[in-house]
Amino acid sequence: MPPQVNLRRRNALWQRLRALDPGTPAFEEAVAALIALTGWNRARVLAALGLSESDVPAGPKRP
Repeated sequence: MPPQVNLRRRNALWQRLRALDPGTPAFEEAVAALIALTGWNRARVLAALGLSESDVPAGPKRP
């Protein structure tokens, strides 16, 4: 995949995460997609959003 496509996809995922409520299935799907795309771990993705694991309501099993 060309670098521009990955950059656009990554930016779209960040934008989507900022618009979603933490702990919802859509939020969890976007986090998982961003983890797969960037190679970051969950804690790092949440920290980039200004969140910690304790800020995310318990929900379905997370990757």
